Amino acid sequence: MTEPVVASLDARGVASVTLNRPEVGNAYNGAMIEGLLRALDQVTGRSDVRAVVLKGNGKHFQAGADLKWIREVSGASAAENERVSRATAEAVDRLNRLPVPAVALVQGGCFGGGTGMVAACDVVIAADNAVFSIAEVRWGLTAAIIIPQLSDAISARQLRRYALTCERFDAEEARRIGLVHQVVPLDGLAAAGEAMVARLLENGPQAMAETKACILDSAWGSFDRATFDALSAGHAAKRRSAEAAEGLASFAEKRAANWSGRA
Repeated sequence: MTEPVVASLDARGVASVTLNRPEVGNAYNGAMIEGLLRALDQVTGRSDVRAVVLKGNGKHFQAGADLKWIREVSGASAAENERVSRATAEAVDRLNRLPVPAVALVQGGCFGGGTGMVAACDVVIAADNAVFSIAEVRWGLTAAIIIPQLSDAISARQLRRYALTCERFDAEEARRIGLVHQVVPLDGLAAAGEAMVARLLENGPQAMAETKACILDSAWGSFDRATFDALSAGHAAKRRSAEAAEGLASFAEKRAANWSGRA
């Protein structure tokens, strides 16, 4: 498996979508986002798909953005930055609005954008070694494009804590605040996923699609295109700010950031 996202469909109509950059903890870059969009396009365009299982190959589920790539993007044009933000927002939004149930299986690190991906899924099962954080502000960035899905998952109150402190929290805390539904031993993660999928396959496909759409109608994540555009534009603009430049430099240089006088 050399592609950054690997997708397959079994005889039951269960699509497996696997994030596949294990050498960098499945940190996302442009190629991974494009791969995820292609995989989701395939899912939404097929009437025989009954469920989606989102996984990460290797030790970690998804370690957020590849900050080396983010630093490169930040030096590009405003138009290119907005294109990147829109593509990333589109991937999470499509996952959120899938007409079939989406199940995330999480092991190891789940940071930044990874938390947005799981918040966009209908069911999240975490291994007991999973660790989470929403760490964008540490690097002078914002999590704007995943804020709606995270608000749905953990409430604005919990999000105000974890998106501002950047502190890491374990699988049990993730379950307590609503990001995770079930915590299992690492060696039982795949089996727990299979049991959940089997339960979902017992239910009426159209009834589930209509129920999910009804729920989303009253959710933070059911925003209109104008809101999508504003979130993407703000996300892109922040990446090109002086504050983000300092934050990303501090990451690259392995030092504390100097926030004085930067915006």
